[in-house]
Amino acid sequence: MKRTLFFAGFALLALSVACSGRRSLLNGNESLAVRMVESEIARHPSPATLDGIPEGKIKWNYTTGLELLAMIDAANAYGRSDFYDYALRYYDTIVRPDASVITYKKEKYNLDHVCPGRPLFIIAERTGEARYAQVLDTLFRQLQEHPRNDDGGFWHKQVYPHQMWLDGLYMAEPFYAEYAVKKMGGSESFRKLKSDIVSQFVLVGKHTYDPATGLYRHACDVAREQFWCDKTTGQTPHAWGRAMGWYAMGLVETLQYLGVDETTQPMVDILNHIYEVLPKFADPQTGMWYQVLDQPGREGNYLEATGSIMFVYAMLKGVRLGYLPAAMQSEAMRLYERFVERFVRENSDGTISIIDCCAVAGLGGKDMRDGSFDYYISEPIIENDCKGVGPFIWASMEYDRLCGRLR
Repeated sequence: MKRTLFFAGFALLALSVACSGRRSLLNGNESLAVRMVESEIARHPSPATLDGIPEGKIKWNYTTGLELLAMIDAANAYGRSDFYDYALRYYDTIVRPDASVITYKKEKYNLDHVCPGRPLFIIAERTGEARYAQVLDTLFRQLQEHPRNDDGGFWHKQVYPHQMWLDGLYMAEPFYAEYAVKKMGGSESFRKLKSDIVSQFVLVGKHTYDPATGLYRHACDVAREQFWCDKTTGQTPHAWGRAMGWYAMGLVETLQYLGVDETTQPMVDILNHIYEVLPKFADPQTGMWYQVLDQPGREGNYLEATGSIMFVYAMLKGVRLGYLPAAMQSEAMRLYERFVERFVRENSDGTISIIDCCAVAGLGGKDMRDGSFDYYISEPIIENDCKGVGPFIWASMEYDRLCGRLR
């Protein structure tokens, strides 16, 4: 009994030390999740301008939806109704009274266009407005009709035939799982959908896995036709940091709806494998990860914020929900602190910013993006990219829970 109490006390002491932080940003009284939301609203009084969208325009955009979902979660966690109201302004504008959505076309069959629908689960429930629930139904129909490979894997987009991208797992599967649970939970249809959801993670893992590194490459052309792919494996030349970050987050955020059982265990196994391999590719000084994940330290490569915070967030949440070993908790907290030290800047106006974000990266298209090392490091580096801001808000909430600032 004394031994148990000793270790319990030691664990609490270690947690207290970790939460004290190593710099002023971590020592402040206000949550960095709250500070980041406030900073983004100050920078973008209109939510439609998130992700650099010009004033006066509005776009159904996965990055906008990602960040607004994080803001809604922060609104619920910290009792800040103004954060929710900010997000609602975007959806109230972009979803028309007849439930059509500005700039969205189902027939494009683009997995990116499923992601911004996730906040509508909460908004439909709170407002009671039928138009929001109808959009959820439309997005589910898109997935039911979405083009697939012969093995059942979703194409990333209609215009990218036979291609499976790691990014697409985050874009579609958390929505797919939440819809299936809330609309069909317990039915035979649900069991089939659940199996399909798990299959998407397993298939993309099979198609993108690199046995030489243990990492997952950005994408695979199952037809072996694209100019960027290896004609034997169909894979891209490299593992891109944010692509694997999307994969890790997609696993955790889908499991939160489906739970862990015999059907979903393959997802848990993939998640654990990711966190067994990632430390080998981290920068030894900062613990963070590079833009081109499988080329650490190579000249021209750089430590990149969005992929790094995705890994940190998925690790923190995966530990809390029991998908990753509890022993990883202290390391996950340490990595969050190191992320803040390396990537978060306090500005003279009181706002905070995330630096060194890759603006965008993809494959093919009109710019003939080839997935090479030189391509990935050539994309613009910006601040406060939505793809880093949203996961940072979530990671900060996880950290606050561990530090006792948030239940």
